[in-house]
Amino acid sequence: MPRAHTPSTAKATEESRAEPAPQAESVDKPQRGIQALDATGELLAALVAAGSPLSLRDLASAAGMPSAKAFPHLVSLLKTGLLARDAAGRYEAGPLSLELGLLGLARLSPVREADAELVDLAASTGMSVALAVPGPLGPTVVRLEESPRPLHVSLRPGTVMSLVNTAIGRVFAAWLDDDMRAELLVQDGLRLAGAPSPSSSARTQSASPDPRYAERLAAIRAQRLDTALDNPIPGISTVAAPVFDHTGSVCLVLALMGPSGNFDTASEGDSAQRLSASAERLSRRFGYVAGAASL
Repeated sequence: MPRAHTPSTAKATEESRAEPAPQAESVDKPQRGIQALDATGELLAALVAAGSPLSLRDLASAAGMPSAKAFPHLVSLLKTGLLARDAAGRYEAGPLSLELGLLGLARLSPVREADAELVDLAASTGMSVALAVPGPLGPTVVRLEESPRPLHVSLRPGTVMSLVNTAIGRVFAAWLDDDMRAELLVQDGLRLAGAPSPSSSARTQSASPDPRYAERLAAIRAQRLDTALDNPIPGISTVAAPVFDHTGSVCLVLALMGPSGNFDTASEGDSAQRLSASAERLSRRFGYVAGAASL
């Protein structure tokens, strides 16, 4: 005997027939979103790109929309806490944005996140790529992606690089506080290609750093690149670039290494530009906003 449907069951059955389950989107077919939220995302992206609080007019202009269109979106962003307003009435990141940012940063592993960039750089440039992090003894190589033509060098994971005579070390040194750099330089002779440690008497007499070294570090800060030609290993050249975290500190250094005769180390060359682009992508992923952090 067929079972009778209760009114609620019958209603649910009718609704299920009237509203078929959504079909899975094709991988190649772009998924349909909500246009209003897309516009909201453009405002948030414009504020992040600016790196500082913006007025309604400036924020709308940066997002490429009229102020009248931007205003309702900003009202909703204020209500949700994604945005806030400073004392001058300009829009800035709100408490919810800060919580989301901290949540994302807490889940990041810089070395793991950089792995794909290392592989892509080695494939696109044909060079070997090294990744170094700040360690207790100084800049320490933790990852090496060999090119199709491996280099015969003594560099390996765990190698600590000189702050004076290597591009990787100088890039780290360029963004160190003067006091911390001075302390590390005393032990540079222990690192790969390290400079001899000054005697205690010479150390006390030279309160100011070598002007040529200071000028080199200033140039690195300006270009965000450094090169080492045939040094410390004859026949091998290096280009290194910094990766910043959300505090503006150097958390990683990426370096391309290749035979000097086949390696264009010029800052405007293709290899250096690819290296810089990879470093910038990683910096953005780690929360760095140019101009927003004090370096």
